[in-house]
Amino acid sequence: MSAPPELPDVVRRALDVSRRQGFVSATRHETGRLLATLAATRTGTLGELGTGCGVGAAWLSSGAGADVRIVTAEVDPGLAELAQEVFAADPRVEVRAGDWTTLEGFAPFSLLFVDVREVKRSGVDRIADLVGSGGLVVLDDFTPCTAWPPVYAGRVDTMR
Repeated sequence: MSAPPELPDVVRRALDVSRRQGFVSATRHETGRLLATLAATRTGTLGELGTGCGVGAAWLSSGAGADVRIVTAEVDPGLAELAQEVFAADPRVEVRAGDWTTLEGFAPFSLLFVDVREVKRSGVDRIADLVGSGGLVVLDDFTPCTAWPPVYAGRVDTMR
């Protein structure tokens, strides 16, 4: 059995900030590796709704090409500022303080990573309008299920 792959430096930095802020969870490594792989296939602008401390955006940036722009929005101004520090040396990444609608002016996105529960529940049509033709949307925080209907925390996972 081989060791798991090393984490990209930018992901490690974002995880350090996340831990210092007391977050017990961030983008899972499996999800992050998927984001990096998908980002490597995209051109134009990539977006993220729900920056937190920047872990998801870090995964995106670790896979994205030099000519790709990444724009991410965080509703908490303090977290947005911390995430801005993570990406201070990367001109491809712009962290915006504001809710998810802050990114509407940057559309269309060729890849959009959505990590905001309210948007996943009620903003599906608006999310689709943000993505360009052939674009991809990745919704985070879906727990694996082994039965149907999917159950999470003792209740049917209606979002799924």
